[in-house]
Formats: sequence, structure tokens, C-alpha cells
Amino acid sequence: MSETAVALAPWIAAQRSSLLAQRGHAWLLQGPSGLGQYALGMELVRAWLCDAPTPQGACGRCGSCHAIDVRTHADLCVLMPEVQMMALGWPLSEKAQADIDDKKRKPSREIRVEAMRDAVEFAQRTSGRGRGKAVLVYPAEQMNHITANALLKTLEEPPGDVRFVLASEAAHQLLPTIRSRCLGHTMVWPAEAEMLQWLTGQGVEPAAAAAHLRAAGGRPDDALALARSGRSPQAWAALPQAMARGDVAALGDWAPAQAIDALQKLCHDLLAACVGAAPRYFAPGDLPKPPPLGALTRWSRALAKAARTADHPFNAGLMLEALVAQARNTLHSRH
Repeated sequence: MSETAVALAPWIAAQRSSLLAQRGHAWLLQGPSGLGQYALGMELVRAWLCDAPTPQGACGRCGSCHAIDVRTHADLCVLMPEVQMMALGWPLSEKAQADIDDKKRKPSREIRVEAMRDAVEFAQRTSGRGRGKAVLVYPAEQMNHITANALLKTLEEPPGDVRFVLASEAAHQLLPTIRSRCLGHTMVWPAEAEMLQWLTGQGVEPAAAAAHLRAAGGRPDDALALARSGRSPQAWAALPQAMARGDVAALGDWAPAQAIDALQKLCHDLLAACVGAAPRYFAPGDLPKPPPLGALTRWSRALAKAARTADHPFNAGLMLEALVAQARNTLHSRH
């Protein structure tokens, strides 16, 4: 989903205006997923490179804004894992595209050091349009230590006309030396009414907007992605009882990583219920009776372990069956 397909959320616009009023060569946008780090990072680089910027951001009409829209701006370098670059419509380098087209390797799920070295070289070049240059790194935690160290020198001694935005959903995973060289900004968590109004403005039915927002843990970007994925709120509400029955069909069209994420949310809510807290992802009436705390704790650890290999299962169908059997056994545990 490209950022041009979604109306800019009012809380992103407010943060953009606040950050543009401040000076700094490198920003670190940090917070949980689904709060708009990528959208805010794009708004900053658009404004920095715009031919006619305002305190509220880029004009949206000049040659620079158009070049960003069509992913051809000579003074913007975007660093992401290749899988996200492709999903968001950003072109890969010629060599990377050729390697993938020739099936020499799969698109990377982390930011490759070769791409970072290209970005460092880009930072040393002269601006093509005369408005300076910008580098956007997202999600910044997908840099390994080698890649991060390749960036560090440029962050320490930046060329005069280049600015950086590092957008992260797990800033604690970044090297302390990277964090210390950026101005930090913690993403704003909007009010529920504001998020619901924005979701309905994107064409989501009000009742579905509330259900998707709950399923996303109150994170608006994730809620919109759920709404556009075609998954129904009714299927989400039925998931806990389906797991109690051992119904594999309830996860039939889910990738293992998606299934594990859903089961982790169910486990979280049952753990909350065990200690008298309110559930976060499911309505209370949708949850089965919580099993013993020890069984839930063991299930939580098993799901965390499964998540580490979810993108590379030996057999996705067998993995889903095992996950559902594990969920059923846990939900039927007794003291």
C-alpha cells in the first residue's frame, strides 16, 4: 500500500509541522508499528526537497513532489528491505533487480550492506536539484551491525546538504551510537475517536473500523491494512472459539507469520484475563474461559519460538495444523 493511496492522517500532519519547525540533520522516528513512521518520514523528505515548501509541508505540485510520487527523485535515497521496496513501489538497484530476476537469490528481508554503501556514496554527491539531499531508512531496525556501521560514519560527519530520517518500530534494537547521533521523536498515539474518524474517511464501515482497530491493538495503520486485506471482523471475533475447537480452516488462508501473530494476540488477551485485566485485541465475550496461567505462559514461549522461523516453514500447511493443535491443547488445559 503506497502512501499516496491513503489520505494523510491528521496526527501525522500535526507531527510533520512540529518537526519541520525544528532544525537537525538526522531524525529518529520511533514507536510501535502501525503509528505512521513511514508516512511521517516521507512527509519530512518531501518537504525538505520541495521547490516551494510551506511550514505545513511540501506543496504537492512542483517537479520535486512529482518526482517523489513516481519514485524517480535524484536527490532522495530510500533504504528498506527489498521485500518492502517492492511492495511500496520503490525501484531496486540494477544489480539487485537483475539478481532477483535471474533467481540468483530472493529479495532480502533486511537492509543490505551493499545498499547502505550506495547510500553513503549518494550522500557524498552534489545535489541534482539544488535543494539538498535526503536519505530515508525504514524500518531502521532491519539494519544489521555491518550495515549500521556503514551508516555511522556519515551520520557522525554528514556532508553539508544531506539529511536523514530513520524510522523505526523497534528503536531499542538500533546501535546506541546510531541513536545518539539522531534527534529522537516518539510517535504520537492518536485518540480513538480520531482514529475511527480517519478510518471511516478511508471507506471503512464504522462498525468494521472499530473491530479492526481492536484487532490491531489500537494502531491505525495496521487497522487500515486489516480492513483492506479482506478479512472480516466476524471471522476475527470467531477465531478464539475456532481455536478451542481445533478448527484449522479458521486459519486456512493465513501465512504462518500471520497465524502466529493472531495466536499471540489471543494468548495475550487470555493472559490479561487471568490477572483481571481487560483484553486488548478481542471483545471479552469472544474469548473462551482462560486456561491456567502456567499453560498460557508455556504457549506464549512456544509461539515466540515459532515466530523466529515463520517466514521459512518446511511445510506451511503442517505448521498451521501444529499451531492449531497447540492452541486447542492449551485452551483445554485444566488446573
